[in-house]
Amino acid sequence: MIRRAAVTDLILETFSLNGRLLAWGDALVADLGLTSARWQVLGAIALSQASLPVAHIARNMGLTRQAVRRLVNEMEADGLVRLAPNPHHQRARLVLLTGRGQAAYDAAMQRYAPWASSLAEGLRVKEIESAASVLRNIRQHLDDSAQQEDDDA
Repeated sequence: MIRRAAVTDLILETFSLNGRLLAWGDALVADLGLTSARWQVLGAIALSQASLPVAHIARNMGLTRQAVRRLVNEMEADGLVRLAPNPHHQRARLVLLTGRGQAAYDAAMQRYAPWASSLAEGLRVKEIESAASVLRNIRQHLDDSAQQEDDDA
């Protein structure tokens, strides 16, 4: 019972934090033509070791394919990304950053860096790593449960 209450508190705190992070991110990058959601997708593309189609970006980010497709379509119209042929799949085109998209992502990250440093003040690296590990373990548990449900269906 105590463990369940603790995880519930963690989940509620995560929801609250997520809302604040999204609002903060939206304000930080609005004049770059981005939102937090667009910034996240640009980051997923920029940080990927290989070019990915929408479905893989969505899976990596824990978002729906439809949400990422909508964002990619908007960003393509705004010249932030472009779609390229995928040698592994005829219909699932690869999403690539354009020069404009890379510049917007780089500008967002330059703004982010001092804020992240400020946020980390007063926290020990071990505390931050421990918090990240707990959240990662919960996410992995949810991913495993979803996969098991898919396998059972």
